[in-house]
Amino acid sequence: MTDPASAIKGEVHELVDLQIQTLRQPSYLNTSDLLDYRVRSKKLAALYQELDHLRRASFEGRLREHLRVHSLRF
Repeated sequence: MTDPASAIKGEVHELVDLQIQTLRQPSYLNTSDLLDYRVRSKKLAALYQELDHLRRASFEGRLREHLRVHSLRF
């Protein structure tokens, strides 16, 4: 089973690739292209926010465990 952070990173990479492909189009972007680009941008922002939340929760858990283990030594 894939951990949540890895799954999110995979989705982020896919969306970033689509954003790059969109910007590399030789023709002008039409309204639909721009709307799709905007939707992907908002999705990317939400995914990065979720990654930040997961990392903070992981860090806080490790910090609590570290403090618990080291407070037992005194």
